[in-house]
Amino acid sequence: MSREEVQIPHRLDLMTQPGLSTAEPVVATRTLKRQLGFFDSAMIVVGVMIGSGIFIVPANMARVLGSPGWLLLAWVFAGVLTVSAALSFGELSSMMPGAGGMYLYLSEAYSPLWGFLYGWTFFTVIQTGTIAAVGVAFARFSGVLFPWISERNYLLGPVKLSEHYAISLSSAQMVALVAILLLTGTNALGLKYGKWVQNLFTVTKIAALGALIVAGFTIGRSSAAVHENFAQMFVTRSGSAAPEMVGALGILVAVCVAQSGSLFSADSWHNVTFAAEEVRDPRRVLPRALILGSVLVIVLYLAANVAYLSTLSFGEIQGAAHDRVATAMLEKIFPSVGGRLMALAIMISTFGCINSLILAGARAYYAMARDGLFVPAAAKLNKANVPGASLAMQAVWAGMLVLLTTYSATAGYGNLYSDLLDYVISAALIFYVLTIAAVVVLRWKRPLAERPYRTFGYPVTPGFYVLGASAIVVCLFVFRPATTWPGLGIVACGAPVYFLIRRRKR
Repeated sequence: MSREEVQIPHRLDLMTQPGLSTAEPVVATRTLKRQLGFFDSAMIVVGVMIGSGIFIVPANMARVLGSPGWLLLAWVFAGVLTVSAALSFGELSSMMPGAGGMYLYLSEAYSPLWGFLYGWTFFTVIQTGTIAAVGVAFARFSGVLFPWISERNYLLGPVKLSEHYAISLSSAQMVALVAILLLTGTNALGLKYGKWVQNLFTVTKIAALGALIVAGFTIGRSSAAVHENFAQMFVTRSGSAAPEMVGALGILVAVCVAQSGSLFSADSWHNVTFAAEEVRDPRRVLPRALILGSVLVIVLYLAANVAYLSTLSFGEIQGAAHDRVATAMLEKIFPSVGGRLMALAIMISTFGCINSLILAGARAYYAMARDGLFVPAAAKLNKANVPGASLAMQAVWAGMLVLLTTYSATAGYGNLYSDLLDYVISAALIFYVLTIAAVVVLRWKRPLAERPYRTFGYPVTPGFYVLGASAIVVCLFVFRPATTWPGLGIVACGAPVYFLIRRRKR
């Protein structure tokens, strides 16, 4: 491999515009290697989407919506939104096949400030917080098989940092840390190792979710549950926590609020675009991987919810212990081993999801560092031609989020990352809306740019997503202000950091 210095441009030559750059490019001694084919890319899309959400969130959604019909329609709505977004992202990824994904698209369509604000939120909360959350989910379900692993089994008891925050190390936190460090180390060895782990665990989790669905449709099928759930699909069940949905507006509000579960169970499908410079023939492969991968997951999610409704009564779904709907279904089918089987399936699913998040996230910080908007070391590739320093920084911050806990006199100790993720849900949706709108913006700003793939159904497809996601954002800000407005504060904190970096560069 040549050791000659290679000047990496601030943006792709295709999209370069005088005066756009805000920082001098970083000089690198190694280059990323294109080792991801279509199957590898699709497995990243699927693997990062399927975590633990589909096995848990239907319980809360059922309580919010109050009927099987609205539960299924909420998942359909989330599915149509997700696929619309993937169809739109396909154009952006084929137009700008460089590392960075949404960071790159927002920078080009609007300004580097918007790209940085997304990257800031992505590192501080979105990606690292999700890695921490999925890591602890992996540990929690490991505890079903190994009772020693528990969030109450402290190796280092909570040490208060302030009135509301503490740091601790439980056996569950330790398992989460080990999983994060192990998968970070695997990815640091080279892309071929990271994608091998990804492909293996994604194929396994698809098979496990497929087996769960088949079991629900066959040996678990209950005539009583099918009659109750499908005979009167839109009748609100007694004892439901759902508000009275009066008229079209009430229904819209309930469905939009419920999307905080379904939409984010299907989130992160775009992560493969962060690694675009490591994809072979990215202009052709990325759109296909985004679209086919997201469609596959949405079909599996809809089938899983129908399987739940075919096996469990609606009340059993609403009242599933710890919201573990899939576990309740398998325990009904296999009373003696159902819980353990489900725990094993979720462990496989979450482990593969952590790997996807780690692999993709590091490439975003690498792209930011190349533009001089992140820690310079993150722009360097290690001997395996992967951003080793970026991987390490991501692991350290995600590990801190695992260790940090919140405290209140009523609820006791909780997880800091859970609060942060709640705060950033609405902010993340705003970034999604801006990115999908960038398809329209760039058609106007750069009409002559090469677009090997053009959004199917343009402009209806991106327009539908922008309107639908915007409605969800408005409903969340109005009806869940405690967990939405603070998210804007997290994003806003990035603005002074951006201007400080620019000032130092000048």
